Amino acid sequence: MLQAVKDYLKITWEDEDFQLINIIERAKASLNKLVDAELDYEEPGPAQTLLLNRCRYDYNNALEYFEQNFAREILRLQLQVAAEEVSADGGA
Repeated sequence: MLQAVKDYLKITWEDEDFQLINIIERAKASLNKLVDAELDYEEPGPAQTLLLNRCRYDYNNALEYFEQNFAREILRLQLQVAAEEVSADGGA
């Protein structure tokens, strides 16, 4: 995931790798908590897109705007996760 974040942020140097790893871990924890599930960030899709954007906001010291600016995408992911859980439970 580190390389994906670096590519997304257009970072070619290694000086900030430790900081970026911490940003990624915080982003994963935050998004998992928002949707109340362990998400797969390795596969392209809404979870990965939200992770990359949350990392971008965190890296650029604008984290306070992330949830507001991505509210629709977060809600869409929450509904998708909930629907998958209902489907996995057999609709019960």
